[in-house]
Amino acid sequence: MWKRSGGIFDYDGRKVRIKELEEKTQDPNFWNDPDRAQQIMKDLDHEKKMVGKWDDLNELRSDVKVYQEFLEEGEDVAKELEAALKELQKEVEELEFKSMMRGEDDHRDAILTINPGAGGTESQDWAEMVYRMYKRWGERSGYEVSIAEYQEGEVAGIKSATLEIEGDYAYGFLKSESGVHRLVRISPFDSNSRRHTSFCSVFVSPVIDDTIEVDIDENNVELQRFHASGAGGQHVNKVETGVRLIWEGTLSDESEERVVAECQQERSQLQNREKAWRLLKSKIYELEKNIREREKQKLEESKNKIEWGSQIRSYVFHPYNMVKDHRTDFETSDTEAVMDGELDEFIKSYLMADAHAS
Repeated sequence: MWKRSGGIFDYDGRKVRIKELEEKTQDPNFWNDPDRAQQIMKDLDHEKKMVGKWDDLNELRSDVKVYQEFLEEGEDVAKELEAALKELQKEVEELEFKSMMRGEDDHRDAILTINPGAGGTESQDWAEMVYRMYKRWGERSGYEVSIAEYQEGEVAGIKSATLEIEGDYAYGFLKSESGVHRLVRISPFDSNSRRHTSFCSVFVSPVIDDTIEVDIDENNVELQRFHASGAGGQHVNKVETGVRLIWEGTLSDESEERVVAECQQERSQLQNREKAWRLLKSKIYELEKNIREREKQKLEESKNKIEWGSQIRSYVFHPYNMVKDHRTDFETSDTEAVMDGELDEFIKSYLMADAHAS
């Protein structure tokens, strides 16, 4: 499966790409366009990391070969050989997985928006649990996680929340998480301790930059100002610094859509407005991209109604423990670990299945 030149990894091709990117950084006008320059630096860093991973694999392969030779000569190195083989297999799988990130937007940062379904406090509490799960996943994965918007529920949980996750291929990993997430548990808000089912939706979009144009008629956008509060907004809650943009319009497939983008993390209303516009454009871009991909039959629709039958994943806390992805059938009984952000196996199983299907 692995080839030095061409094929899945294309080691020599990446080396050439590194030289091309390095040449661009030597241009005296390189930093005249900061956004483009930063993206080139990100791409360069990624290519260097991938090549470095391959070089590390070569060292591991050499270790395995040495242990095999020692074992043939009668040395007691069976345990060392087994450990080296396991490490090699792990690193090969990881590199294979990252090499699949070839989508046009996979390299971008991600915006992740969480909204509760019908059900009031139950669903709002579940939405907050999902919010914490992705926040923990981002932190565990070494990404920079910032809170763009966070609206608390009246009793518990959240009415909505938006996370911006910055880092190498954040969108490439998180694009698998768009959809409806279903919870089954004994409700902590039910005095009769009955079992409840709750839903919340997750919508993931890439953070776009100036290389992508999204034409929005400002007349179709409603601007609302509000007092920033809750997580991420404590330092600016005395004045109306929070900004909410609501776009209502028609997408390229003639469907009507309502898109909301909020930001309250910055100290000034102007900064929040600029950030909200970027979030709004990114969300609309993702919806249009989904339309194109559905037409090519490469991906299923990412944004579903928050109801029975549309969930991508179920989280069962009673009468047994299980988290199951309905697209791949991958499941685990370690619900506590999943809710603490251990989502890599779910993400990997989906992306591997998607890569093999396309």
